[in-house]
Amino acid sequence: MDLAGMQELWASMPLAEAVIQVFRYIGDDARLQAIFDENRGRCYDDVIRFPSLVTLIGDALLQHGGSGNQSFSRARENGELKASKVAAYGKLGRLPIPLSQAFLAELGHSLRELFPAEARRRPPASLREFSTITLDGKAIKRVAKRLKLLRKVGGGLLGGRALVAIGYETGLVIGMHADEDGDANDVRFVPELLPLIRAEVEGILLFLVDSGFCDLQRMEEFTDGGNHFLVRRHPKVGFHTDPQRPMRSGIDARGRTFFEEWGWLGAANHPKRRYIRQITLKRPDEADVVIVTDLLDADRYPAGDLLDHYLERWGIEQIFQKVTEVFHLQGLIGGTPKATIFQFAFCLLLYNMIQLVRGYVAVHQGREPETISIENLFLDVHRQLTAWSVLVESGLPLDEIPVAPDLTSLIARLHALLATEWSDRWIKATNKKRRAHVPKPHDRTHGSAYRILKPAVPVPRA
Repeated sequence: MDLAGMQELWASMPLAEAVIQVFRYIGDDARLQAIFDENRGRCYDDVIRFPSLVTLIGDALLQHGGSGNQSFSRARENGELKASKVAAYGKLGRLPIPLSQAFLAELGHSLRELFPAEARRRPPASLREFSTITLDGKAIKRVAKRLKLLRKVGGGLLGGRALVAIGYETGLVIGMHADEDGDANDVRFVPELLPLIRAEVEGILLFLVDSGFCDLQRMEEFTDGGNHFLVRRHPKVGFHTDPQRPMRSGIDARGRTFFEEWGWLGAANHPKRRYIRQITLKRPDEADVVIVTDLLDADRYPAGDLLDHYLERWGIEQIFQKVTEVFHLQGLIGGTPKATIFQFAFCLLLYNMIQLVRGYVAVHQGREPETISIENLFLDVHRQLTAWSVLVESGLPLDEIPVAPDLTSLIARLHALLATEWSDRWIKATNKKRRAHVPKPHDRTHGSAYRILKPAVPVPRA
């Protein structure tokens, strides 16, 4: 096929080319190998090198519905996988957690550089001096009971657990700190994750977190370096009103009453006692929302803005749901906690890539990115990538697509590819009637695979 014919084929699959261009730019073999070499610990490369494993997992998630077996089998057929499938599963199961964290953080950094400024969300006007960061934890569920010790365990199994940081303006994942133990308390990961956030995000930070992080120690960590927090108050942390400052009240944009008070969190003799501002939103049919913040100036930072901003925190739960359902995290490829953490990191990276594509589409369509469905957009990306793969297997040299040489060229190419790409199927459905909140049952149904396997690991002799 001549160059003109190749270009015509590329033009018929712009979503596939956009994803391939981005991934080849941010994750070329040399860069992936460098990430591995720096974070491999006691893991080593032999027949299956890390860039090859990344390609195999990417094919499983993007083309084979999350099936590692399909990806490894096809790679064995075409000669791309020289080792056995058992070796591939074993390699995945031994990947160190620092490697998974660095894989997400370093490639995610490049994706944030590509994100179009016009697609960034803007917080309420009074909070635009801050860079908002949302934190939340995620336990990886549904570990397959492939290992002998896990086969007779009743109930479900947890893989690893991770604390994830997301930038508000782009909606992109910044990074994570993970642990093999699915029962670990992810709130304790905050000190390990904060240095990465501060290195990656410029300006004054505003941490937007749920009540699990309402802890005087965490607040001290959040505010280190002049940063701020907006946290839902947990009943375990006592609030003591300042009698010198009168309570204020108001009405939010939806006609609900709120009250704001000033006072201290923690007992008078607590060494980390903190003076804060508390805002209580009264909700007739749901539990009241009580948030606390160290932004004390009610005129500079209106309570309505803080409430609206905090109530957008639920978006991180949506991200976890999309990562699980759309990018196949509900079907785990590996059976060890380390394998589940790497797959989770990869799924977060894929989410970032589709979020990036959605941003470019939104800019050219004059839409807000949140009005475009991630799920429906990914279905068409998946369809085009599958067609691309079939054509490559049939002998067409589509894999010889020229890779953008630098950031500026790639941004220009993405604009050119996605400028006219649109389908009404991508419009996100909206519920005109809000659903009532149904609390989830708190019965215990999952055990930690790490805690079950740990006693079986032999202790080396001195």
